[in-house]
This record gives sequence, C-alpha cells and structure tokens, in this order.
Amino acid sequence: MASTDAGVARPALSAQIATLFPGYFALVMATGIVSIAAFLLEMPVVAQALLVLNLVAYAILWLLLLVRLWRYWPEVRADLTSHARAPGFFTIVAGTCVLGSQLLIIAGSETPALALWLLGIALWLVIMYTFFTVITTVQEKPALEVGLNGSWLLAIVATQSVSKLGTLLSTAVVAYREALLFFTLCMYLLGGMLYILVITIIFYRFSFRPLHSGNLTPPYWINMGAVAITTLAGATLMLQAGQWPLLQELLPFLKGFTLFFWATATWWIPLLFILGAWRHLYRRFPLRYDPQYWGMVFPLGMYTVCTLRLAQALELPFLETIPRAFVFIALLAWAATFASMLASLVRNVVPE
Repeated sequence: MASTDAGVARPALSAQIATLFPGYFALVMATGIVSIAAFLLEMPVVAQALLVLNLVAYAILWLLLLVRLWRYWPEVRADLTSHARAPGFFTIVAGTCVLGSQLLIIAGSETPALALWLLGIALWLVIMYTFFTVITTVQEKPALEVGLNGSWLLAIVATQSVSKLGTLLSTAVVAYREALLFFTLCMYLLGGMLYILVITIIFYRFSFRPLHSGNLTPPYWINMGAVAITTLAGATLMLQAGQWPLLQELLPFLKGFTLFFWATATWWIPLLFILGAWRHLYRRFPLRYDPQYWGMVFPLGMYTVCTLRLAQALELPFLETIPRAFVFIALLAWAATFASMLASLVRNVVPE
C-alpha cells in the first residue's frame, strides 16, 4: 500500500511542479516584509522565526524553479509569453531583494545581502527586458480584460525592491557610495514612472471594461503594494540623504513625491476591501487558497513598513499609530494564507 501511495504521489508532485505558479516567490516577499515589520515594531522572536522560514522557502522555491526550467521548459515558455502569467516572474527579483533586506535589517548580514542585491539586479535586467520585449513583439495579443491584472505592477515592485536594498547597503559600500545612491535614486524614479503608466491602464480596465468577480484576483492588491514599496524606497533615500550632497538638494522633491505615493497607497486600501467584500460576500465567489493571495499579504506588510519609515523620515510621530495597528492585520493575513497553503499542499500532493 505504501509503494502504491508513493506512486500516486509522484505524478501529483510532478504535475504541481510543471504548473507551478510563476509568482510563487510572492511567498518570500510577503514573509520577508511581515518579518521586517515585526522586527521594527519590537517583535524580535516573530521576526527571527519568519527569517528562518523565509530562508527555507527561498531555497525550496529556487529548487522547484530550476527543476521546472530543466524538465518542463515548454510550460515555462508558455508562462513567459503569457500577458497574464509572465509578470509573476518579477516576484523572483522582489523576493530576492526583500530577503536581502530582511537579512540586513534583522540579522545585520551585509555580505549575503549584497550578494542577493547583485543577483536581484541581474534577474531584474533579464526578466524586465524579456517581459516587455515579448509582450511588445508577440502578434496574437489577448483582450485587455484577459491579459491585464494587478500582477503587471510587480514590475514596479521589483524595481523598487532593488532601489530600497541598494540604498540600505550604501552605508556598507563606502568606496562606491555616490554611484550606488545615484543608481538607487534612478531606480526609484523609474519605478514611479512605471507605476503611473501601468496604473492608468488598470484604471481604464476597471472603469470601462466588464469586471466579473472571477477577474478581481488578489494581485489587484498590488495596486496598493506597488505604491507602498515606492513610498518605502523614497523614505529610505530620505533617511540616507546625509550621505550624499545631491540627495540633500533633492530632499524637498523626495519628501513631496514620496508623500504623494503614500497618500495614493492609503487611498487604495478602503476601495480594495470594498471590492473584496463585493467579490466574496455579494457575488459569493468561493474563498479558497490560491498562491496569488501572497500578492495580497505582501501589500499589507509593505504598507506597515512604509508608513513607519515615512513617519521617521518626515519626523511625524503621529503617523506611527497606523503601522502599530496595521502590523497585526498583516500578521493575521500571513498566518491565514500560510495555513491555507499547507492545507492545500497536503490535499493536492499527499494521497488519501
């Protein structure tokens, strides 16, 4: 019986790897940012436990990705040419850089963080230009409501994750500090530009194309998450402004532009909760585990951290009351999604 069960489990596991969601590194993104939020808000035990878990998750996901590239290249190629699924590959960049930030902030590990940042830059170059080249040159393009979703904003999340980790590392890389800060400043500005471009298309899709409950997928929370990480990248630059005269000169611009992004992120939150209630309560769309839900947890953690850092950068202590409450929402969302993921893995992989 045991050998029969193992024989059933192997095809099930192979099928799971072959169809692995390209955006599964959002698990690393969500776990990393919730861990950082817990650490900054004086929950060190929670933060360190999530760091260990994230290191394991990152290693497992890379193993699964490499197996998928080796054994299931046709499925990977299909994902890379899909308008709807290809943006998920940006989570590899963001997950790598968020884990680097987690190691730097919680463990003080500069060398591993630097290595992950360099890997993140290389991945960003490959995935960014592959994605935009493919969607531009492919001849058969899907309808807007089929090909576009909130995961397109992962391009912004990936860009700002590179900016934010690089800025944090500027204190350790003394010899190239000005060049590094110039690079991270440009990435911050590029991410802001990309957000404005992509969110305009998403607003058009929301307002002028049919939106069914099945189309309102969790990645639409990245509407808020992308602008929240942009806020964090800007606030991190503001906090490091004393290291470079040009940043000091740009400080008024950085303050205004970053506050603009934070206000935008804050505006999104009530609307996203309302749309979620419309989807699950009014339209009765079933609430079941989907790896895309990590794309909802990440923005909740990111909003917590970006608001805390913005309050510090602008010296506005009253803003700190928001992250002190929001961190519990993020932790609850992470715990619920993680428990649902474990239940789903048992149900789909382990034979009955």
